[in-house]
Amino acid sequence: MSGPGAGGEANGDAKGPLEGLRVVEMGTMLAGPLCARLLADYGADVVKIEDPKRGDIGRDWGRHKLEGKSLWWPIQGRNKRCVTINLREPEGQELARQLCDRADILVENFRPGTLERWGLGPERLAESNPGLVVARVSGFGQSGPAREKAGFGVVGEAVGGLRYTTGYPDQAPPRVGVSIGDEIASLFAVIGVLLALQSRQRSGRGQVVDVAIYEAVFAMMESIVTEYARVGGLPERTGSRLPGVAPSNVYPTADEEWVIIAANAENVFRRLMAVLGQPELADDPRFVDHASRAANYEVLDETIGSWSSQRSGDEIIAMLDEAGVPASKIYSPADMLEDPHFWAREMLVETTDRVLGELTIPGIVPKLSATPGAIRWLGADHGEHNEEVFEQELGLATERLEELREKGIV
Repeated sequence: MSGPGAGGEANGDAKGPLEGLRVVEMGTMLAGPLCARLLADYGADVVKIEDPKRGDIGRDWGRHKLEGKSLWWPIQGRNKRCVTINLREPEGQELARQLCDRADILVENFRPGTLERWGLGPERLAESNPGLVVARVSGFGQSGPAREKAGFGVVGEAVGGLRYTTGYPDQAPPRVGVSIGDEIASLFAVIGVLLALQSRQRSGRGQVVDVAIYEAVFAMMESIVTEYARVGGLPERTGSRLPGVAPSNVYPTADEEWVIIAANAENVFRRLMAVLGQPELADDPRFVDHASRAANYEVLDETIGSWSSQRSGDEIIAMLDEAGVPASKIYSPADMLEDPHFWAREMLVETTDRVLGELTIPGIVPKLSATPGAIRWLGADHGEHNEEVFEQELGLATERLEELREKGIV
């Protein structure tokens, strides 16, 4: 990779479908910044604004660090130019307005009302840049009685219904292993931005994209409210199995791993029973159709688990792949690194960070045949692009930039 960030080797000159779009990113951590990163992956020029003193707390995030540096930041901060502005001061707010005047998109994830207090609300910015699209990601949205309520992603997961339906009925609702609420909201924000840009082509005007984390999560919850409101049905936490569908569960292996087997279609179920050496079970009245299998899932799970526990995970997957039964080991990072499919699809990319050295990072989704995205550089240093953006693009004199730096504005 190459480019003005943490130097590397590949795709530095690749152009994406969003090339030519300018994005200003405000906010920290994940929900807003991930939206901007996804836009940057496809060629948008993203200028990330951070506080001069500390920067995005994501720079210190991640379960593991190398030489005291986050292994999270090179991924989440990639393809962005990083500048520092104190948005709480009038001179900083003026700099931010100048950047927004040149931008197509503003992405922010502050609590509602924050931008307005800083004189950076969408209506104010539209006075000088009526085409600006403003993507606003917050816990509860820009309107309604809960709009000012603090709301991290985990709260959105709780309010949106995800926590209620996750885990086992006799245990506390667990957290999904990643910040899924923030990430779902980021995806909806990207969709909203692209829709607003399409609308702008006709009208010439931008608009506000209002994404509430709890709503983004709730949008994924299928029919749980409709079922409850109409017939009083409550979703039960069912652990690892798919409720009302069988067989679809995780099963133990002889080498103390787990495999997931999903054979909940008629022909697939018959193939699975043949692999188990019990083809007659496909015609057993207890398992003859979808409803009967769902009603007798415990017997099925016991039968499949008894078979799987006598074989290694690799042996099970080889047998089921050959038979055309959907199945997989529960992948760890080690499994991903060893899987040639990840590499063939460029979902694993080898690159180099100038401080951390060689890194293997996640690739880009989705794959576009004509205008694919690119990882042009990894997460840049705090304030790395101040001179480039403020002097070369906004036209600030070197002396003025130094003055602002001494005053703590940048």
